[in-house]
Amino acid sequence: MSAALEDFCGSVFWNDSFLARQDADLPVCFQQTVLVWIPLGFLWILAPWQLLPMCKSRAKRPSVTVLYIIKQVLATLLMMTAVAELALAFVEDTEQDPLPAVQYTNPSLYIATWLLVLLIHDARRFCLHRDSGILFCFWILSLLCGVLPFQSLLRKALQAPISDVPRFALFFISYGLQLLLFLVSGFSDIAPETKEIAKKNPEVTASFLSSITFEWYTSTVFKGYHKPLEIEDIWELKDKDKTQAIYTVLEKNMKMAVRKAQEELEKRKYKKRRWEGDPDHRNNMNKAQSQDILVLEVKQPKKKKKKDKGDSGSCKDYPRGWLVKTLCKTFWQNLLLSVAFKLVHDGLVFVSPQLLKLLIAFVSDEDAFAWQGYLYTILLFLAALIQSVCLQQYFSLCFQLGINVRAGLIAAIYKKALTMSSATRKESTVGETVNLMSADAQRFMDMANFVHQLWSSPLQIIVSILFLWKELGPSVLAGIAVMVLLIPINAFLVAKSKTIQVRNMKNKDERMKIMGEILNGIKILKLFAWEPSFEKRVNEIRARELKDLVNFSYLQSISVFVFTCAPFLVSLASFAVFVLVDENNILDAQKAFTSISLFNVLRFPMAMLPMVLSSLVQTNVSTARLERYLGGEDLDTSAIHHNPIAGSAVRFSEATFAWEQDGNAAIKDVTLDIAPGSLVAVVGAVGSGKSSLVSAMLGEMEHIKGHINIQGSLAYVPQQAWIQNATLKDNILFGSELDEARYQQVIKACALLPDLELLPAGDQTEIGEKGINLSGGQKQRVSLARAVYSNADIYVLDDPLSAVDAHVGKYLFDHVLGPKGLLQKKTRILVTHSISFLPQVNNIVVLVAGAVSEHGSYSTLLANRGAFAQFLNLYGSQEEDASEKNTSAVALAEDEEQADDGIEPCVEEGPDDVVTMTLKREASIHRREFSRSVSKCSTSSWKKTQEEPPKKLKGQQLIEKETVETGKVKFSMYLRYLHAVGLWCSFFIAMGYVGQYAAYVGTNLWLSAWTDDAQHYLNQTYPPEQRDLRIGVFGALGVSQAIFLLFATLLSARGSKRASRVMHQQLLSNILRVPMSFFDTTPTGRIVNRFAKDIFTIDETIPMSFRSWLSCFMGIISTLIMICLATPFFALIIIPLGIFYYFVLRFYISTSRQLRRLDSVTRSPIYSHFGETVSGLSVIRAYGHQERFLQQNESTMDINQKSVYSWIISNRWLAIRLEFVGSLVVFFSALLAVISKGTLEGGIVGLSVSSALNVTQTLNWLVRTSSELETNIVAVERVHEYTKVKNEAPWVTEKRPPRGWPSKGEIRFVDYKVRYRPELELVLQGITCDIESTEKVGVVGRTGAGKSSLTNCLFRVLEAAEGMIIIDEVDIATIGLHDLRQNLTIIPQDPVLFTGTLRMNLDPFNQYTDEEVWKALELAHLKTYIQELPEGLLHLVSEGGENLSVGQRQLVCLARALLRKAKILILDEATAAVDLETDHLIQTTIRSEFAACTVLTIAHRLHTIMDSSRVMVLQAGRIVEYDSPEELLKKEGVFSAMAKDAGITSTETTIM
Repeated sequence: MSAALEDFCGSVFWNDSFLARQDADLPVCFQQTVLVWIPLGFLWILAPWQLLPMCKSRAKRPSVTVLYIIKQVLATLLMMTAVAELALAFVEDTEQDPLPAVQYTNPSLYIATWLLVLLIHDARRFCLHRDSGILFCFWILSLLCGVLPFQSLLRKALQAPISDVPRFALFFISYGLQLLLFLVSGFSDIAPETKEIAKKNPEVTASFLSSITFEWYTSTVFKGYHKPLEIEDIWELKDKDKTQAIYTVLEKNMKMAVRKAQEELEKRKYKKRRWEGDPDHRNNMNKAQSQDILVLEVKQPKKKKKKDKGDSGSCKDYPRGWLVKTLCKTFWQNLLLSVAFKLVHDGLVFVSPQLLKLLIAFVSDEDAFAWQGYLYTILLFLAALIQSVCLQQYFSLCFQLGINVRAGLIAAIYKKALTMSSATRKESTVGETVNLMSADAQRFMDMANFVHQLWSSPLQIIVSILFLWKELGPSVLAGIAVMVLLIPINAFLVAKSKTIQVRNMKNKDERMKIMGEILNGIKILKLFAWEPSFEKRVNEIRARELKDLVNFSYLQSISVFVFTCAPFLVSLASFAVFVLVDENNILDAQKAFTSISLFNVLRFPMAMLPMVLSSLVQTNVSTARLERYLGGEDLDTSAIHHNPIAGSAVRFSEATFAWEQDGNAAIKDVTLDIAPGSLVAVVGAVGSGKSSLVSAMLGEMEHIKGHINIQGSLAYVPQQAWIQNATLKDNILFGSELDEARYQQVIKACALLPDLELLPAGDQTEIGEKGINLSGGQKQRVSLARAVYSNADIYVLDDPLSAVDAHVGKYLFDHVLGPKGLLQKKTRILVTHSISFLPQVNNIVVLVAGAVSEHGSYSTLLANRGAFAQFLNLYGSQEEDASEKNTSAVALAEDEEQADDGIEPCVEEGPDDVVTMTLKREASIHRREFSRSVSKCSTSSWKKTQEEPPKKLKGQQLIEKETVETGKVKFSMYLRYLHAVGLWCSFFIAMGYVGQYAAYVGTNLWLSAWTDDAQHYLNQTYPPEQRDLRIGVFGALGVSQAIFLLFATLLSARGSKRASRVMHQQLLSNILRVPMSFFDTTPTGRIVNRFAKDIFTIDETIPMSFRSWLSCFMGIISTLIMICLATPFFALIIIPLGIFYYFVLRFYISTSRQLRRLDSVTRSPIYSHFGETVSGLSVIRAYGHQERFLQQNESTMDINQKSVYSWIISNRWLAIRLEFVGSLVVFFSALLAVISKGTLEGGIVGLSVSSALNVTQTLNWLVRTSSELETNIVAVERVHEYTKVKNEAPWVTEKRPPRGWPSKGEIRFVDYKVRYRPELELVLQGITCDIESTEKVGVVGRTGAGKSSLTNCLFRVLEAAEGMIIIDEVDIATIGLHDLRQNLTIIPQDPVLFTGTLRMNLDPFNQYTDEEVWKALELAHLKTYIQELPEGLLHLVSEGGENLSVGQRQLVCLARALLRKAKILILDEATAAVDLETDHLIQTTIRSEFAACTVLTIAHRLHTIMDSSRVMVLQAGRIVEYDSPEELLKKEGVFSAMAKDAGITSTETTIM
């Protein structure tokens, strides 16, 4: 081989003597062949890929940029140099003997290569990324290989005159051109057409150099340093990283995988059944029945027989093991690339110890040549550089994988939520589902970051062991034995932590569930003064959680202890055995420090493995949860057909549906035919299955038999309106296009114009979560308007008129629903409790216990004398004959048609909570004098207001933007946390770490001294006592190191538990004590976020961050001390490096911190949008808007992804810069060692360089941990922010009311004024009145008159601005809130129930006996229902009371009031959602049971208050009339006008 090459170049190819001199050099032939062919070979192998873009035909020619021209010119010049060289060879050839072949081949190769380069430059113009990475690497290689000929030519030129001037010149010209090309290709080449894209995301067009150093990100870092970053400043995501792109692929793979898993599941079930034997005997079922069950099971792959007692536990089986496969299949490219980078990096990790070995040998060897030392130094530096570039690319890929997995999973969970069946939905509450999104998807994200450690760690461990064997021989086995012993200990710890972790997830779920309910029902808690009971419940769960947490931390500290001991114990065991086995084994510096740096390499994979394994364990738990959820069955709408049947819009054929697959049928054998364009009313008592019938139509129920055929699109108005957190207009349009004329028509018909006048920004007003700033009636009308606007074919209306006043109800019926309304041509199915409209409907369906008992027109049913007739006789007014009533109703309708169209109905009365009132107040004064009964508002004037530019009015935006704290985290936050931990405790923890690192430095210095013994006792026997001393002290120092650490970690576990307890306690007790107005302006999601995410951070993340920060900091200090001990000059180099480090750190931390904050702020909307979606599922499905909601979720996700991605890149940006600093530390410590060669011992050089090799990682971690700590401490800041919110008045004050107060129940208002917030106007403008003991007072007034404010004032939800309320001679402002609230009773408007037993809902403090509770239930007409339940009083109420009907919930609220039996009862008209029967029950109960009490009724229907002793009429916050109803009717005033509207002429004609 070498002979052939020598012929080829005509000179010597290789001779060792060239290197064995002080001025070593390489033979010319070697330079001309090997050094030329390496870079060229690299290029020719990889370049063809780069030409592919040219092959794709493009219509548009890409533009030419300046940079492109420069590159092409330089490449052309290079080609000319090669041509010149070839020409030169031919010219010389003619003059003299034939030249060696190399003079022809090399220029020809170069000509071809530069041509290829020209082509590549051209081809890259077709790509977004114009720069070629392969070319860039080629330039580097070429320049590096060129350095050797470069220096040898220079040396020759300096020694003697140049022999071959032309070739000499050509080489240097060519080298210079290559250098220029290399520099030019470092810049990003951005074509004009991609400028826009580059503005949105410079990464897409960044050059290769810029990509590997993340230079394109620098501008963001600078921006972040100068001002806090906003979401607008963050670069857009690449298209392939957008949620939609990721989810599309994921979904495709998921469908296949789930299908396979389903089949597996079937097999499993089949086997299980076989194994359990024939279940029939056990269940005493006949064959046919069990056959049925089998059929059902095949249909429903995921439902298990509940009847089969042989089931192991109650847990259902679900498709398993598909999720991880799916994810791997989706992200395989990322996984492969990162494996490649990781392999290169892991290889280079082992190069450094070998170089270190050579370096130590060099220093110890007197006769070594200086150039060797410099060569090793440079190689060390290069290895470190390449290693860090690979590592950063690898990390960048891993973290991208993490966020993409999270995005895919969240999208999948969201989509699943939109399609899952109601049975699956019941399995998990909203809270748990949100947890799947937040906690479990996050787990996957964390796991993805380290997933490659699963193969890389074992690989690194094996390779290290092989190298160690080479150093120490079999004694390494001692070290390995120690490691193997540690594995079972670790496995045990992991298993223990797993059980604790699972238990804690349950506690967390439970605590979050209760918190969610507390926040949703906070108003009830305040009115009933129930906060302490719930606070106790939460604290009990929290105590369990903390107990588990502290155990978990103890386990963690033990495992940290074990793993700190590990590397040290291993080296101790190996060295001791090595020295003791054989007299001749002497531990010299080369062996010791190479081994130590190998042990250091071992340290990382050994520490990572257990972390990754425990993370794997947690991910396993999450995988199971996600697989169960995502594999759950979808809504089965197969029973809903859409076949065209003439003359039928909706047809039920023997439809039988249940809420649960094996539950009782809620509707049975319904056969109905509804003609197109007809108006059908569905009536029946509470619980007769009216809502179930509607749900069945919407496909929300489990199908048992029969089917429903629906022709055309649906619109649905649910019983409880679902309102989104958006503007009022968006709520009505609901994603449809805006058609202004139709929109106005709808608003007018739905009686929303007057409300728009009251709202501060008209239809641009933002509606809070769950429609918090609208009254019940307004919500219902918005919900109706949404349906009407959607212009569907079939309208399903579930009791839409219940929440509105009678006169508004009538108006809506006439203008929207009735025979002359907007929807007259459409098919309408109306569930109703109101009798008055029944004569006008085409068909009435009467439901009894889920079956249709009769149906037909009004007159037919009356004539039948069936259930319906009895129902009417009970409630219809007896003296009017039905026919008369009929004619009068029709006449009435005609009158109204003739009336002026411009006349709007009066604004309806509805419950006003704090914010509505605020908004209405703010709507400006001149609107307040708004004409009482009639508001004329012509459309033209409306249009004018539309055209004015929209000004943000005060109050238009209800929800304040979540505050993003900007700037540096205040130092006080750290102090606050340390205070919570305990200052002494913190001090001792720090001292523990100092002790550990002092021992660490000691260990290393001792080892360095030990290795120098090898030189001192060179040719003597090594004294055994010296040997034993060395081993003993080494061991003692190591053990003390571990003990200090154990002490510190155990102490920190206790301290952090204390901090968690204190902070949660403060947060909880404060949140329960803040005034109502806070909850109205703060979305629940935001408060929940404090309790979930931030408390989690304080519990688990901050203690970890603090610990790792301390240990990194101490580690760096100790390393620098050791290097300075070796080479004192290093102290000079520390200074500039330190300054650079500090600046990079400051720049980075301000950016990173802000990005983390943006992440948490952009994350809340994902969860709140999800929560909103889940609560409005039936509406979204009914309208078929799933797609739109999916897209909205995707865009919300992308905004969050953007900030997370940016944060990841900022970390990489930093890491690559810091690792550069680390590489310089290595370089200088090695260089200084080489320079001061003669004066140093091998041991100390080994110590210095091996410490330096270790420092890079630690430097990196220090920044990571400090920024992580800064970011996490934000949680303390956020929690603290909510512990500082101003409280309402104290619950109990010094002044307690007398026992048994109020005994009489007299209420006096003395010039009482109140406003919602200090900056707003008065709501009640000086009210003065007396209410006598046991008097029954009705309060009436139009919307915004201040009726609800009155109740709020009695309970001091609002505090007085002036004046006072006196109850039984006690000024209520002087006593504690609980003393006040416990002695008043309210039956609120919305019945709110909490999860827990029924008994807990009635009596959370267990103050009453069971007899008393049963008595109250009996009076509330619930006793029979509850006695029939298997658990009786312990019946579990589901989230929000969903397993009771709305009417039953209302009765439970009545029972609460009956149980309290206070002297004063406030009735916020609660009869809205109740049918007449129940209404009647409630009214009679209140009359009989509260006869001895003072009762204030806030009335929406005048009928209910006609028998009060007095009526208070409010208008604009003043009392305008206050007298008995009879008197007021006689007097022509406000009240009589209202009565006329409601059709009441005298107190006797009231229906009741």
